[in-house]
This record gives sequence, C-alpha cells and structure tokens, in this order.
Amino acid sequence: MKKYHFIAVGGAVMHNLALALVKKGYQVTGSDDEIYEPSKSRLAKAGILPEKYGWFEEKIHSGLDGIILGMHARIDNPELIKAQELGIPVYSFPEFIYNQSQNKTRVVIAGSHGKTSITSIILHVLKDQNVDFDYLVGAQIEGFDLMVRLSNAPIIIIEGDEYLTSPLDRTPKFFHYKHDIALVSGIAWDHFNVFPDFDEYKDQFRKFVDLTPADGTLIYCETDPLVKEISLVSPTAGKKIPYHAHPSEIKQGKTTLITDNGPVSIQIFGEHNLQNLQGALHVCDALGISSERFYESLQTFKGAAKRMELIKKKGNSHLFRDFAHAPSKLQATTNAVKNQFPQTKLIAVQELHTYSSLNKDFLPNYKGTMDLADVAIVYLNPHAAAMKRLELMDENTLREGFGRKDLILFTDSAKLKEFLLAKDYQNTNLLLMSSGNYDNMDLEEIKTKFD
Repeated sequence: MKKYHFIAVGGAVMHNLALALVKKGYQVTGSDDEIYEPSKSRLAKAGILPEKYGWFEEKIHSGLDGIILGMHARIDNPELIKAQELGIPVYSFPEFIYNQSQNKTRVVIAGSHGKTSITSIILHVLKDQNVDFDYLVGAQIEGFDLMVRLSNAPIIIIEGDEYLTSPLDRTPKFFHYKHDIALVSGIAWDHFNVFPDFDEYKDQFRKFVDLTPADGTLIYCETDPLVKEISLVSPTAGKKIPYHAHPSEIKQGKTTLITDNGPVSIQIFGEHNLQNLQGALHVCDALGISSERFYESLQTFKGAAKRMELIKKKGNSHLFRDFAHAPSKLQATTNAVKNQFPQTKLIAVQELHTYSSLNKDFLPNYKGTMDLADVAIVYLNPHAAAMKRLELMDENTLREGFGRKDLILFTDSAKLKEFLLAKDYQNTNLLLMSSGNYDNMDLEEIKTKFD
C-alpha cells in the first residue's frame, strides 16, 4: 500500500487529491494550520482529518512513499524540512498528477479565463458518452463527487493553472503536466502579486504553448489577439487548431447553436461560453468524440458551479452567481447577462477580493468592465485589504478606475445586503460576482426576492 502525507491538506484541490488517493486505496495522512468547510467535513468523513491543527515532525517518517506539498505551506515548514532530511520525495500537486499520469493522453486546458468552464464541458461530454478518463478541475461539477480522479483510465483532462507551483517551485503549475493536447482560451493580466509585469505574465503562456510536442495538438482561441500571436509564432511542430465563438442565435432569452445538422438548444449562454464550448468541441474531436455525439451530450450541460450559475428565477428575473474577479472575467460575465436579456435591468455586484483587484496600481485594468450594468456595485472588505497590506481605495478612486461616475461602493456586507433586499427585482437580473463570499453574506434572504 502506497503511503503519502499532505502538507497543507485543507486546500480545495489538495483535499480533493487526498480523497482521490484514499479512493484509489492509498494510505493518506495530512497536516494544516487551518481547515475550513467543506474540506473539513469531507476529510473527516474519509477518516483523514488531522486531529490537531499545526505541523508535527513526528508525522514524517521513512515509511512514506512521498510528500505532497501545498502552496499554502512555507519553505521553513518543519514537516517539509524533516522530509528533506530523510530524503523522502517531495511533490507539488501538479508534479504528482504528472507522476500518476505519465502513460496517459494528457489534455491541459489553460487561459486567464474560461478554463474551468471548458474543462467542465469536456468532462460532462466524456462522462455522458461513457468514456473512461481521469481529471483535475478547479471547481465542483454536478455529477462528479471529487475535483480529482486518478485511476487506470487512458486519458486525463487537466485544468492548467498559471499560478505558482509550490513554495519550492516558483514556476506555473501548467508547465509540469507535459501535455499532449493543449488549449489556450485567453490571456488577460491576472495574479498581479506574482506577475507584476504583464509581459512576464504573457511569457508564461508562450512557454506553455512552446511545450507542445511535435506529435501533439495546440488548440487556441484566435479571437484573443495575444493567444493568436503566441500560437502562430510558436516553433512547435504540433498541429495547431484555431477556434472562435460557435455560431448561435438568441431568442426570448434562450441560446441555440447553429450546426450543420440543425439547431441545438443549450443551457449556457454568453459570447465567452460560445467560445468555451467551441474549444471543448475541438478537444473532444481530438479524443475521438464526433460533433454529433458532442452536441447530444452538451444539451444537458448546466454549467460549472459559480460560473454563470443560475441560483433562482422568477418570471423574467434571475439571480446569478459567478466566480468572476479578474477584469476579463468580470466584463465577459456582465456583458453575457446583459446581451442575453437586453430588455431586463441588470444590477451587477463585484467583490474586490484578490490581491490584484485590491491593488490601486492594478485598478485601471477594470475600466469599462461593468459598463453594460444598469446599476454597478463594488464591495470592498477593509479587513481583506489590511490582510494584504494594501491601501483601502475610496469611492472616487474606484469610480475613476472602473470608469463609472455612478459606481456604488460598500465596505460593510450587512449594508450591502440591506441595499439588495430593499430592491424591487421585477424585470431585473441580479448578478453577484466574486471569488470570495462577501464576508460570509447569507444569500438565503436575497433568494426569497426571486420566489
């Protein structure tokens, strides 16, 4: 029985990987200095929740086959130091995923935006078509109990993140997967704390594209000028396949695909999702799934959690939740909802939660991103800014940054909730966008406005 220990086991992907290894029959232990829900309950159910929070050298012993190191850990972590002293192999989770999938066809979905949605579409189609595959995805998807699966399947679908690999490896995660098939959806500056220079950020994607092997495939969104540029000039001898948004039409708030075999009704919408599904179509084709089978399965795809997720609907009024936080994601989501329902008022709420979004120097990148919203609201938690040691921006600064003189700012989630509860949502859509949770704002009362 293989034995692995997780340092920082409580993370979203880390705890899912731990659970996947338990499911595979491995012996798993872990440590962390803090674990929140749902990780806590899921680890407890599997019998691998640490008894105490903290780092304990005694958990590290020569009987371990490896250490899996999370990004949350520090390089001076006592468990890591002990493992290094004992010569135990230390893997970041992307290195471990590659270690477990060297004999598989590895598909890596990359991009500043859209990668979770594209990966989710591919997973849905493959499962619906009874294809055996492994996966790693950054969100909980309907029909999948974990965000990671490792088995003897011949294929693995990986959502490839450009963020740093581990405290020991300051290069992007997606370098380590050594893809056979790569897809790049878009490049728009993100992770300002790690890549303060945009050229440096863009260069990570160039390096990723260039890793495509001569017998591999590169699928790229040609409507993104930066993606098109790096893909066309890449020296890779691999097959290059460009894509753009799938032809479609909108009637009465419903999107229908225009295909060679007639119209296909789908449950997702927006220009960016039409691009996402077209990219997914090419990936599935490269894996042997015909377009007819792809469209058949796509019709039942409802979207990934918190990606344009419909929470509640009443008549022609909708409550949506989205993970959008980077400028490109924010603009794409706002525009999608307004273009889908042009005659319906749109109230858009954005929480500035990440280091990039809270940084005054990065703020100009948000200009114009909420222009199509009838009411544009920004929530900024002073504690979040303080934790990241950043200046708390005022309303005038934010108005100038977003390019909206009517921008409304809230720094207290209770007051934001009170404002939203006071609104009449007749013929009105409410779009909540954040990678956080508005300082634990309870949405249940807001949902009742759409009963």
